Amino acid sequence: MLEKTFEPQSIENKIYKAWEDSGTFSCTPSSPKKPYTIMMPPPNVTGNLHVGHALTYTLQDILVRYKRMQGFDVLWQPGTDHAGIATQFVVERQLAEEGVKRQDIGRDAFVEKVWQWKNESGNAIVSQQRRLGISPDWMRQRFTLDEGLSNAVLKVFVNLYKEGLIYKDKRLVNWDPKMQTAVSDLEVISQETKGHLWYIRYAFVDDSENCIVVATTRPETLLGDVAVAVHPEDERFKHLIGKHVHLPLTEKTIPIIGDEYCDPEKGSGAVKITPAHDFNDFEVGRRHDLPLINILDKSACLNEAVPIAYQGLSVEKARSQIISDLEAGGLIEKIEPNTHAVPYGEKSGVQIQPWLTDQWFVDAKTLAEPALKAVEDGRTKFLPDHCTAVYFEWLRNIQPWCISRQIWWGHQVPAWYGPDGHVFVEESEEQAHLAAVSYYGEAVELTRDTDVLDTWFSSALWPFSTLGWPDQTLELKRYYPTDVLDTGFDIIFFWVARMMMMGLHLMKDVPFRTVYIHGMVRDEKGAKMSKTKGNVIDPLTYMDKFGTDALRFSLSALAVPGRDLKLGESRIESSRNFMTKIWNAARFLQMNNCEYHPHFDPKTCQHTLNRWIVGHIHLLSTQVTKALESYRFDEAASHIYQFVWGTYCDYYLEFLKPVFNDENLAKEARLAATWAFTEVLKIAHPLIPFITEVLWHEFTGASSGLLMNQPWPTFQADMVDPNAHQEMDWIVDTIVGIRSRRAEFNVPPGSHVPMQVYEATPEIQERVSRHDAILKRLGRIDTIEVHPQKPPTIKEAALFIVNNTPIVLPLGNIIDVKAEVQRLQQELGKIGQEIESCQKRLSNSDFMEKAKPEIIEEMQERLESFGVRKTKIQEALQLLQGT
Repeated sequence: MLEKTFEPQSIENKIYKAWEDSGTFSCTPSSPKKPYTIMMPPPNVTGNLHVGHALTYTLQDILVRYKRMQGFDVLWQPGTDHAGIATQFVVERQLAEEGVKRQDIGRDAFVEKVWQWKNESGNAIVSQQRRLGISPDWMRQRFTLDEGLSNAVLKVFVNLYKEGLIYKDKRLVNWDPKMQTAVSDLEVISQETKGHLWYIRYAFVDDSENCIVVATTRPETLLGDVAVAVHPEDERFKHLIGKHVHLPLTEKTIPIIGDEYCDPEKGSGAVKITPAHDFNDFEVGRRHDLPLINILDKSACLNEAVPIAYQGLSVEKARSQIISDLEAGGLIEKIEPNTHAVPYGEKSGVQIQPWLTDQWFVDAKTLAEPALKAVEDGRTKFLPDHCTAVYFEWLRNIQPWCISRQIWWGHQVPAWYGPDGHVFVEESEEQAHLAAVSYYGEAVELTRDTDVLDTWFSSALWPFSTLGWPDQTLELKRYYPTDVLDTGFDIIFFWVARMMMMGLHLMKDVPFRTVYIHGMVRDEKGAKMSKTKGNVIDPLTYMDKFGTDALRFSLSALAVPGRDLKLGESRIESSRNFMTKIWNAARFLQMNNCEYHPHFDPKTCQHTLNRWIVGHIHLLSTQVTKALESYRFDEAASHIYQFVWGTYCDYYLEFLKPVFNDENLAKEARLAATWAFTEVLKIAHPLIPFITEVLWHEFTGASSGLLMNQPWPTFQADMVDPNAHQEMDWIVDTIVGIRSRRAEFNVPPGSHVPMQVYEATPEIQERVSRHDAILKRLGRIDTIEVHPQKPPTIKEAALFIVNNTPIVLPLGNIIDVKAEVQRLQQELGKIGQEIESCQKRLSNSDFMEKAKPEIIEEMQERLESFGVRKTKIQEALQLLQGT
């Protein structure tokens, strides 16, 4: 007999070990089964499991468990990312606590320390992943710096370089002056900052008494200005294009140019152009062939390109000094408060500087063309479809991809320099020396490039490098391209697009057929989670508190494609209650001597009740299959919840209570009830694997094997008995109607009410007679009258209709009708105000333009809900008042 309460913490580790020991997680490359492949997005080796991970892994695990049960040979490829900057930052911080810098111990010793940290502490997230109950092929675990993947990275870099798709260039990059490396956009956090807009006078060369006023938020970069730009159609300034002005605080003069980048409505309408320190200015500079003057060093201090008075000053000190000098010279016209986004390093916390430097780049524009065409042609589809537009927007406006980083942890760039700076790009130092001998005619000393590659470069190869590429392995031939990629909106460009580029260029095929984009997990009020707000949901904490299945089910139930999830503790607690409901159903079956018989044929059921539940199991299997095939995890969860809580527990098991006391009917009922329950366990298993596995073993015994290895339920249509469905669904709908009207009219729970059935056909009369006891017990009905005629004028009563059959509940002697009318009228007034408020906001063009789509959709859903409630109250008032 099962314990009284379900204690997930006592069984989860045991169950997971049984799964893993069985070998079921592993794929079989030689299998005749059809393959199904998902590449797990590799988490950072520095990471800890957060709720976003929990969502991603839960949804992927649902798919792979479902596909295994369908008979596919499943490969869910796990692994971790070396996370160059993040990992180096962790180890550097540890060294700093000892008063040591990485430069003090040298590159080799530092890298060795990082490896040591990785082996000792860097795999915490893998054990945390197991806590979620996920089932990847752990035997194939990969790491982006392992030997095989490192060899693939070297080969790709060399091949792309020799094809002219990788090159070195001097361009603007995001520069972190604390870590002294280029960083990706994803490692930059924009913070809204209260600053100022300085209006600075630039005097004309040919008329020093007059000037053009330029507005800027960064006066400290003024010394790198090479032009002033205005919009060519701006009537105030277009006659000035071609003139020259004095660059304040210097002896230089710079031109006034016309460029459509300028917004006449912003600031003064005239902007300073500093191509070496602003990404937009860089593009303007290229269009007008302007010089690039770098005024910062790698520590974000002003360099020798500026007047000596400012050399060596930090950006902050330079700003103060330059503003002071401008004010002293009467060159500041006005200062306005201005709130604007300032970029900061995610790890370092310091302001990121656009900095002109030599870096390695990928010709992303060339690689993007096939990636665009593959989605345009439908070879890869995005779900939801609107994410396709985001993908197109990024790829059609793509810039060169900076792939070099000035750190030590990562794949070192395979480039060696000769005495004259000539570069040799090869897969090994030996090959580089051979190339140098061929070039110089003799052996020379070579110096290796010290940069490492962007972490996203190795991640872009993940779908095929993990399968053995460049070797033509059996796994590569069998599992590439993969079936689906599940990931977040924020890395469509950083990861998805780059995998598409690399896969198409190197494998000549897309890396995945479907890209499923899930939303962001927010708190229950829809706010973004952050430590400062104190609203972060730690999945490990809630798995300890409510069980893993409760967290998984909550995430599944909220996972609408592309829509953010609102998750709070109450939601997870509600899912825990659902697990308890399932557990209690199992205990009820055991207490009523229900046993599992593997050879039971549900088609042999004779009793209407049992034929009804058999048909509903068929319907449930069909609904959940359809939902999972279309990535509607929310619908799959909803169908399971509604069936288990409603159809099976609240109705079928309740209907069976008197049946179990009838020896003529009990045997079939026990067999059917257990069969239906074990089929539900199969259907629910991908979403809630722990509780379903435990209960499967409880009912079927060890000889039946693991639930995760059972075939997915598929049934023939002849399992549905239309007559049984029609009859029992009518009974259920009647009970639902009774309960709904009792709640609407505030009928006391203990009161039994009379029920009158009108326009009853002989079939309805027999149906009511057959199920009289069920209707009275579950509806709390006192007496039931059945009439073939239409109902009379109704007053002080509740009315509802079930399949064209009017059912009346006289309430005059049960409730205070006058008080109830007053209550409903008050509620109607409040709902009217809510409807008016929603309509007002939805008709406000400013609100509609600024609000997020999910907010608008939520508002529309509220309006619809209020409308339905308004109609119900109006109907109730009419019935009570006889109008």
